[in-house]
Amino acid sequence: MKNPATPSQKPFPVSWDEMHRHAKALAWRLSEKGPWQGLVAVTRGGLVPAAIVARELDLRLVETICVSSYDDATNAPGDLRLLKPVMEKIGDGRGWLVVDDLADTGRTLTLMKKLLPAAHRAAVYAKPAGLALVDSYVIEVSQDTWIYFPWDVELQFVQPISVKKVKNEK
Repeated sequence: MKNPATPSQKPFPVSWDEMHRHAKALAWRLSEKGPWQGLVAVTRGGLVPAAIVARELDLRLVETICVSSYDDATNAPGDLRLLKPVMEKIGDGRGWLVVDDLADTGRTLTLMKKLLPAAHRAAVYAKPAGLALVDSYVIEVSQDTWIYFPWDVELQFVQPISVKKVKNEK
């Protein structure tokens, strides 16, 4: 798979420790807004933060909604596809949390709002295009930022910024 970030995007790598801290900070914010009946994790990116939030809020009822919004071959935004809906007994989502890793373009959150209009939508990170559709988040990043989540990367050497600039200027 090719690098999903374009040259104009700012890289923002997130470590496992940072993800854990940020998801726990989201749980702190959500703890004041409950009580919650359960949590819906938006797969795949929302699985890790949802597990942390569920643990911190002592939520045992965890459901998933499976959505595909990126083309697997190119990692570019693709057609939004609902692969698995939530169980019917959740109804309109009242008393439920929907947790995702990132509120990016707002396309996934728009679908969540349509399917679960009364649910509280939360994400660890948010970009300006997704802010209006997320009820709670922890960190805002610019729209031109590409977040490298810890489950998508491996450790490797990276050239310093100064070396990259010299290469790009030639």
